[in-house]
Amino acid sequence: MVSTTTPTVEGKTIKQYKGIVFGEVISGVDFIRDFKAGLTNIFGGRSKSYEEELIEARQSAIREMEQRASSMGANAVVGVDIDYEVLGQGGNMLMVTASGTAVVVE
Repeated sequence: MVSTTTPTVEGKTIKQYKGIVFGEVISGVDFIRDFKAGLTNIFGGRSKSYEEELIEARQSAIREMEQRASSMGANAVVGVDIDYEVLGQGGNMLMVTASGTAVVVE
């Protein structure tokens, strides 16, 4: 499965548009990660625990989007966009959404 942020796949021709596809992931950040991130905030530096959570959520959203495209008979997704949102009463939930257009390319 080819996924690209561009409206086409270089060297390929879009033969069929299957529709818009989404992949959504909502993940909670646990107490330990919050605590570690708080220490990073105090002492400076990057929050590896949050970065890892963000990377995993993004990869999962893209995988889910590609699986949905495949189930529609597509072999590529063009115009991919990734959105991030913080949810929950204390802002302790992360939502990552991947969206694009499922297509058949040759």
